[in-house]
Amino acid sequence: MPDADAELLFSAVRAAGDLALRMMRQGVKHWRKPDGSPVSEGDIAVDALLKERLAAARPGYGWLSEETPDSTARLSRDTIWVADPIDGTRAFISAKENWGVAVALAHKGRAILGAVYCPPTDEFFSAIAGQGAFLNGERLTLAEDASLAGARIAGSKGALRQLSAYGITPDMSGSLPLQLRLAHVAAGRLDGAVSTGPKNDWDLAAGDLLVREAGGLAGDLSGKPFVYNRPEPWQQGMIAAGAKRFAALTEALKTP
Repeated sequence: MPDADAELLFSAVRAAGDLALRMMRQGVKHWRKPDGSPVSEGDIAVDALLKERLAAARPGYGWLSEETPDSTARLSRDTIWVADPIDGTRAFISAKENWGVAVALAHKGRAILGAVYCPPTDEFFSAIAGQGAFLNGERLTLAEDASLAGARIAGSKGALRQLSAYGITPDMSGSLPLQLRLAHVAAGRLDGAVSTGPKNDWDLAAGDLLVREAGGLAGDLSGKPFVYNRPEPWQQGMIAAGAKRFAALTEALKTP
């Protein structure tokens, strides 16, 4: 299953990214969802392509996507696709670089395949459980360090403020969406990423696997690994870093 599913996933994500890039260059219509977040015709088109390529090819798998109304049908499936058709819609609408297509395959609650593709920079991050994480075919390995002093940490303002006493170097990459933040942690461009607010499964699953397969850890604010395909498809906060720094961040972010 993993090799065939990986080939299917990586091909679909690359095709979705190519479609999105063409649409971005042409200019896209966009509007706001009821919750106020932006969405574009690109998000919808990419969601449709991914469903056509992935859900249709694996009818026995469940489906969870930011742009598809959720259904309890997925809860009866051991294996589900978890998709964020365009992670970083604001940047996509503005024709900037910091957006991507992110899709994972989760089995019994854990991500086992993941891909995050940033078409403007042609960076394709991929991971297969037990086989490592890669950027354009080059293996990613996190350096191990427990120190927070000077560590480049990206995150929400509240979380960074809480960590400031530990001497971190706050990374104000607020324009970098969550999946790309996680990918950048896996690639060693960031020493960690944190957020104290609830985060949707589709914002995390692919990047979660990238970090873990690069030798790091990712989990909620209590330090527990993410579990996907629950009735409420979100997680309580996010911490990602190398294993030792993950423990230090988890301790530092505990509520006083």
